[in-house]
Amino acid sequence: MNLKDIFHLRTVRKKIIIVSKIAGILLIVSYIVTTRLPIEPDISFLIWLCFVTALVLALDYLMGRFISDPVSELSRTARQMARLDFSSPCRIHTNDELEELADSLNKMARNLQQSFASLEDANLKLEQDVEQKKRLLAERRELTDNLSHEMKTPLGVIRAYAEGLQDETDEEKRQRYSDVIITETERMSRLITTLLDLSALETGAVRLHPERFDFVAFLEIIAGRLLVDTPDADFELQYELPEHPVYVSADQSRMEQVLDNLIVNAKRNVRPGGILKLSLKENDGRLDFSIFNQGAPIPQESLSKIWTKFYRARNSKYSGSGLGLAIAAQILSMQDLPYGAENQTGGVVFYFSMPFMK
Repeated sequence: MNLKDIFHLRTVRKKIIIVSKIAGILLIVSYIVTTRLPIEPDISFLIWLCFVTALVLALDYLMGRFISDPVSELSRTARQMARLDFSSPCRIHTNDELEELADSLNKMARNLQQSFASLEDANLKLEQDVEQKKRLLAERRELTDNLSHEMKTPLGVIRAYAEGLQDETDEEKRQRYSDVIITETERMSRLITTLLDLSALETGAVRLHPERFDFVAFLEIIAGRLLVDTPDADFELQYELPEHPVYVSADQSRMEQVLDNLIVNAKRNVRPGGILKLSLKENDGRLDFSIFNQGAPIPQESLSKIWTKFYRARNSKYSGSGLGLAIAAQILSMQDLPYGAENQTGGVVFYFSMPFMK
């Protein structure tokens, strides 16, 4: 061990020993010096006493800096950690084992903080998983209840006509009964398919695939299929569309579902000989779609409920199965597109808005 290692103050023990030895030496030297001064003994003692007082104060300061202050800081940090508060680290710069202890405490605090953060993330994920399982369970229960409720009528019709078919000998009636059974079976199939599609959209099992396309031409094709090429149309069709292409980015197949449901809904509820108006307007970077049907208004209390699946308003023509508007609402919501319905003079308008690409 060389001289540098001996006097290198890396431990509290070394600091205390060296300070105490220096203090003892200074005390002895000061006593010898003051007693040999050519002055009166009382004055010499008084000078020595002042020096001893200063030496004690210096020792108290050094002991506080080397031991008391670091121990107090360690105690503060330990109490803070006991309260699971890791916001303020232990700050000790004594270059000895107390500083090493402080570094260990800080490292332990960081590790605990990371562990708690990981635990919180795991708990949050677990809560989300539990909530998702509860939601899926509730949705499955709701799907089962809805199917059970909606299947009662067609199943009852099918059973009644099937029983009638067994006892009926008239061939014409047998054929009519068979047609009714087939029609109700197809209705059930469509209902189940639609409900499963809506359930998949609501649970996120189906993802949208946006693409760029001309919405004007897209709307003209769908409207032509649903409104123009229909021989039984009993309404006056009006339309207001841009005369140039307007491109949007959206899931084209799903937007076709939206337009199908809104147009069919308007066509079903327009009064005989009434106006059905299709409108598409550019408005400050957005493309506003609306379809107006002249006919009975929707009860005010039902305007926000018609987008709910299986909702049927009393004394309103806007009943149906409720799935078409529910699917339209779900698809528009998944794309953050505002939509709604409102009563206007002489009828009802359904609308939505979407940004277009320049």
